[in-house]
Amino acid sequence: GVPGSGGLGVQGGAEDREGRDWGKTRAPKLCSLVVGGMFVLGLPYAILHGGYLGLFLIIFAAVVCCYTGKILIACLYEENEDGEIVRVRDSYVDIANACCAPRFPTLGGRIVNVAQIIELVMTCILYVVVSGNLMYNSFPNLPVSQKSWSIIATAVLLPCAFLKNLKAVSKFSLLCTLAHFVINILVIAYCLSRARDWAWDKVKFYIDVKKFPISIGIIVFSYTSQIFLPSLEGNMQNPKEFHCMMNWTHIAACILKGLFALVAYLTWADETKEVITDNLPSTIRAVVNIFLVAKALLSYPLPFFAAVEVLERSLFQDGNRAFFPNCYGGDGRLKSWGLTLRCALVVFTLLMAIYVPHFALLMGLTGSLTGAGLCFLLPSLFHLKLLWRKLLWHHVFFDVAIFVIGGICSVSGFIHSLEGLIEAFRTNAED
Repeated sequence: GVPGSGGLGVQGGAEDREGRDWGKTRAPKLCSLVVGGMFVLGLPYAILHGGYLGLFLIIFAAVVCCYTGKILIACLYEENEDGEIVRVRDSYVDIANACCAPRFPTLGGRIVNVAQIIELVMTCILYVVVSGNLMYNSFPNLPVSQKSWSIIATAVLLPCAFLKNLKAVSKFSLLCTLAHFVINILVIAYCLSRARDWAWDKVKFYIDVKKFPISIGIIVFSYTSQIFLPSLEGNMQNPKEFHCMMNWTHIAACILKGLFALVAYLTWADETKEVITDNLPSTIRAVVNIFLVAKALLSYPLPFFAAVEVLERSLFQDGNRAFFPNCYGGDGRLKSWGLTLRCALVVFTLLMAIYVPHFALLMGLTGSLTGAGLCFLLPSLFHLKLLWRKLLWHHVFFDVAIFVIGGICSVSGFIHSLEGLIEAFRTNAED
């Protein structure tokens, strides 16, 4: 699953390049995103610093993200003169712009776009980080550093700069999902084989005040899906089933993620690492990690292409409001300087992965900064703004509570993740 894989969806242009089939191909992606995904590998690390409260947060985040997803979709609709509920908006950006109109008609959309770009690019960086990390820990005897493995992974990913659409890449989505479920089963099977040695006494009722906010960001980041929900709902054959789909996917998510995180933590307790597969014995680790690296490399094009779409539409194709000339020629071909910018974006993800190779801390930082904003803060704020007169008191209470709690978690998680990265840099410098 790819957090926020929705440059197409956010802009309300799901059919611009790929046709209406985009919504249908994305429906399984929601299940992949909230239930599985590469970033579930960081959840046991969240339990390490949160204990039972971390497990509670996995459930709480599922409930809140399910609710905010529904209210975000509610913001797409308004009541017409005949009293019928009709869809008047197509995207997250449209909702944001409607909230800021008429004084600042494009401000909200720009804020959402910036948040989306940050999250998508950070997702790409995390794929490179996890690829280098997994390969380095799979073959520790080879004279190849983690940075070198990241460079090799990026060399494989460089052709992503030439992508014109995701039709070819989308065919791998189901294969990636199935592969990850198999990997999760292998990890859980190994953990169950050591059930007699599980360290129940290590699961704490108290929290690490300094590091627990990082865990919050990790958990939130594993659920991020709001960015592309408007496009998904708009392309469903029966949009009335959207709420039911959200309920079941998030129920499955909190059960599977909670069990995976708890079982893995009980197996390794205080030795739990940022990427849980690093704890596996070397004989199993290499096989599992190679599959995970393949999945990461196949998943990278989705957030990368989505980020490119948002950047191109915001900076090069937004009519008279574009900052730069169109990067496409009259024949629809990408200009050379446009291709150069795409290659530069791939190289940027590599540089970030080399200089900030800390999977859990980057997950926590991204989840606290953009994940909380896009999943908690903005949906509740937009819901209050657009539907204030029609909301019941308990809806207002939920929206305000989510906004306040989400804001506190976002700020604290961002600060502590940033402190963790600074401390990690200092430790590396001393070494």
